[in-house]
Amino acid sequence: MEGIQVITQDFINVQITKSDSDDAAPVERRFKKGITIHEFKTKLELLTGGSASTMKLKVFDSKNNFVCDINNDDALLGSYPIDDGMRIHVTDNFTLFKDFADADSAERFRLSEEEYEKKGDTLRSFLQRNKLGKYNEEETNKMKEQQQKEAEEEAKLAEAVLVGARCEVRVPAQGTRRATVRYNGPLENARGLWIGVQYDEPRGKNDGSVNGKRYFTCPPKYGGFVKPMYVTVGDFPVEEFDLEDEI
Repeated sequence: MEGIQVITQDFINVQITKSDSDDAAPVERRFKKGITIHEFKTKLELLTGGSASTMKLKVFDSKNNFVCDINNDDALLGSYPIDDGMRIHVTDNFTLFKDFADADSAERFRLSEEEYEKKGDTLRSFLQRNKLGKYNEEETNKMKEQQQKEAEEEAKLAEAVLVGARCEVRVPAQGTRRATVRYNGPLENARGLWIGVQYDEPRGKNDGSVNGKRYFTCPPKYGGFVKPMYVTVGDFPVEEFDLEDEI
């Protein structure tokens, strides 16, 4: 249809998990949709310590349902059905490569980390020698610069959100909820800045506390913490909800 233009965000915010740290909390990161999957895997090297050439990626939605595999290194990240808040799980079987003098005859083989150590080397030294993962200084510096830029952007957004203000919270796939701002700042053991809100109806996840630490007080299920990018401050009156109209 002529005259209609679809506009989407240039970035996506996703949770990253990896197979060798299933008990660890997901790491939230922001990525450009315009990068290729190969470039995306290279960035993930810095987070997982794995290798872009061997890692496998799976996408899960916010309810932990499997969405798809990411298996085309030449495709753009934005070409996959990935929305904000989804999780990308990284699996790396420590597939290693041994280079011979003749690069065309490079032999591919699989070793566990224990087997690799028995050969008088460790996976860590392998990564160091080949400048992979966190040992790639250039990529590490790029990631630090990107993180600094994201932190500055987040701080600017948070600065405009005042405690006591009315707001609307628009988290992808969760609908729009009206609330009052109750907290603005960092959370213990969580990256970046967070906005604590008290929703007008019981559609939250807590009572103003997280992991035993209290940041504000409200009734159970009325509280929530969201990133500043999902909060819009404005003159949003409290909506009246007639619960007798629902069964």
